[in-house]
This record gives sequence, C-alpha cells and structure tokens, in this order.
Amino acid sequence: MIKYKDYTLDNGLRLVVNEDKTTELVAVNMLYKVGAKNEEEEHTGFAHLMEHLMFSGSENYKNFDMLINSMGGESNAFTNNDITNFYVSIPYIYLETILKIEADRMQNLIIDEEHLSVQKRVVTEEFKQRYLNQPYGDLYKEMRELSFMVHPYKWQTIGKDISHIESATLSIVKDFYNEYYQPNNAILSISGNVESENVFTLVKGIFNFPSTNQKTIRYQQEPEQKENREKTVYRNVPSNMIMITFPMSSRREKEFYCFDLLSDLLSNGTSSRMYNDLVQEKKVFTAIDAVVSADDDKGLFIVLGKYADKTPVKRGEELIWQSLKNIFDEEITDKEFQKVKNKNLVNTEFNNIKILDKAMNLAYYEHLDMLDNINKDRDIYSSIKKEEVISLAKQTFFVNKHNTLYYLKEEK
Repeated sequence: MIKYKDYTLDNGLRLVVNEDKTTELVAVNMLYKVGAKNEEEEHTGFAHLMEHLMFSGSENYKNFDMLINSMGGESNAFTNNDITNFYVSIPYIYLETILKIEADRMQNLIIDEEHLSVQKRVVTEEFKQRYLNQPYGDLYKEMRELSFMVHPYKWQTIGKDISHIESATLSIVKDFYNEYYQPNNAILSISGNVESENVFTLVKGIFNFPSTNQKTIRYQQEPEQKENREKTVYRNVPSNMIMITFPMSSRREKEFYCFDLLSDLLSNGTSSRMYNDLVQEKKVFTAIDAVVSADDDKGLFIVLGKYADKTPVKRGEELIWQSLKNIFDEEITDKEFQKVKNKNLVNTEFNNIKILDKAMNLAYYEHLDMLDNINKDRDIYSSIKKEEVISLAKQTFFVNKHNTLYYLKEEK
C-alpha cells in the first residue's frame, strides 16, 4: 500500500507526495501531459525535441546536468506518444534547489537559435542512427502507419519524417513550449524522506506563477476499424518478421487489464503458450511476443514474430493464428491462469519499491486520473476471471479487423 497526499495549486499544477522515512534521498518527477499525439502532422517530433531542450538551460540555471551531478543526483527523461516525463533522485537537502530548477525551466527555458540548432543536430543524428540506419529501425513506423488512419498515434515519438526536425523554426518550437509546458498541464510527484504539508507549502511558494495557455485537444480519435489491412516491405535485415496488430482498449478501461493478462498468457516467459509452441517445439520462430501498447487513447494489441531460417512466411503466420485460436479451443487451466496472475502481482509489487519508481508511478496514475489505482491494480488483476479473457480474445482476434505487416528480407 502506497500512502500519498495529493494537492492542486491555484495555477492548476497537481502535486502528489509520498512520505518514505526509510531513505535520506528524495525522488522528484515532473510529468507534462504532452506527447507526440499533441503535434501537428506537418510538424512532428517536437515533444521529443522539447525533452532535449529542457536540459539545455534556463534563465537562472544554465547547466542542468552539471548542477544535478554536483549535488550527487541522477536525472533523466523520456517522451512517448502521450506524455513527457522528467525525473531526478537527489539527497533530501537539495529538494528545494531541484524544485526551483524545475520551476525555472517550466517558466524561463532558454530557447534561442544556438540551443535549438544544437538539439536539432542531436535529435536528427538519433533519428538516423536508431531509425534509418539500424536493422528493423522503421518496423514500428510501418506498423503505426498501417494500424492508424486518423489518430496521431500513426507516427513515432521521434517524428514522422526527419525533415520535420531539420526544418523546425524557433517560433514554432517556442509556441509548442508556451502551450504545453505550463503548470496546468503538469503533474509533480515527490517520494522520499519528506513531510507532505511542508512539501506542499514549499511547492506553492516556488511555483507561484500563473498558467498562460489555453488548453485544447486538437486531434481526432481513431474511428472503429472495419476491415483487415496488410502491407509488405522489404529491407536489408537478417531475418523475416511479421507483426499483427489488433485494436484494443485504452489504458484507462477495465478491458486493459484483461488484455494485459492475455498477452502474458501468450508470450510472457519460456513457459508461455506461443513461446513454448512456436519457438521451443515447432522452431518456426526464433522469437515471439505479444504486447499491449497501454496508450491513453485506444491502442493496439501487438503480436510480433521473428522467423527462423527457412520457415515459409505463410506457414509461420498460420501457426500464429492457430495459437491465438487455441486460447479458447484449448481450455486455459486454473493453474496456468493463476501463474500468469502471480507473475503480474509480483511485478506490481516490485515496481513500487524504490522511491523513484513510486514517484514516477504516482505521476502517471494521476495523469490517467486514476490515482487510487496505484493501490487497486493488484485487486483488479486478482478479480479477473479466465472466462473474461477468453471472451475478449474471441472479440479481438476473430472479427476481421486486424493489420498484418510482413517485414521481409530483400530478395537477392
């Protein structure tokens, strides 16, 4: 059980505090409710670019990384399609300093031609190395473009095209920062050796500036898919791959928990159904995985397989479909289902032990408007019946609305 107190400042900033007296450290997590889905289709990759710029310096704190290191702390960040998240672990005595830094870069970030030029080069180089010049680098790009027609989930966090970052102008980047990097679009969570009321007073004094943006939702939700889609691409890769995606619920819906258990039944560990059948026994794949996207909006259930040499593409695909069908053709035993639940419950417990994990998770659940679920998820998973999972599998896999990407070796 994670104990916490939550507050909302007059400017809209949300604060969640967890007191942990077992440590002299404190973890500070700042989540901004902005990700790749908030970008314009002609200007993508900006949320990720802003993540980099946030480390470039603000009016009163010129070198963020050097400051954190001098205090014996560690910091990092990540961006996905829904959020941008910054986190720091430091000795408690520096909490006030960190909060002042976070407030300054929220309000007074230095965005000029010099800093923008540097970070554009960094991001475009990352784009080239990880997505253009890497085997399978554009796999998820192709998958997203096949699976989403309208929703901005159809492009990756890094951006739809490298030219969008290369051509990013100072004015557009500043507009993006001014709209989304505001108190009313942020969640601050703190875990460590603190007193909740003292932290609230401290935060209220430091973040005592107004939000100046007008929050808007500009993107369209994905319409219901009513047909199967497929695409074949050829790349210079060592092995053929196949990816099949199915529309699924958002992270906020109860169905998500059933989808999560379903993915674990299929591919979590060497004793899981698909791995045991298709990798260990039949040896048609060298790797097989089933994962949920866990997106804020309706996302994807993804099945991904890497073919063994000489396995015909269609034969491997047929065996994947047979494995999916076996979820309800061959009864899931109580022992098998409980094993999957137990794994999930253990992971849930381990993910909330460290103060940094707690700070990050508290911010994330607050972002979902499901803060209580940080303590309720365990009970939700425990309450799910295998009949619910079987029914969901039928409704998901065999209703003629899936997407198949054949990602194949170039023919010589």
